[in-house]
Amino acid sequence: MGEYKQMLEQLRSGEVASIEIPKEQYLQFREQLVKDEQFKHFRGEAKQGGNIVFTYLAAPRT
Repeated sequence: MGEYKQMLEQLRSGEVASIEIPKEQYLQFREQLVKDEQFKHFRGEAKQGGNIVFTYLAAPRT
């Protein structure tokens, strides 16, 4: 779980532009994602094969 929190922090700080989560790890990642205070700033886009690419948005999604 700590690695997911660190990945979200890297994304938020701009250290990385995006992170890709394999579909097998999505449910564990999502547990950490929804606990984040800036949850609505993260955008996930599903790719062919089931992996999800997350990016950070400056303005929260509605």
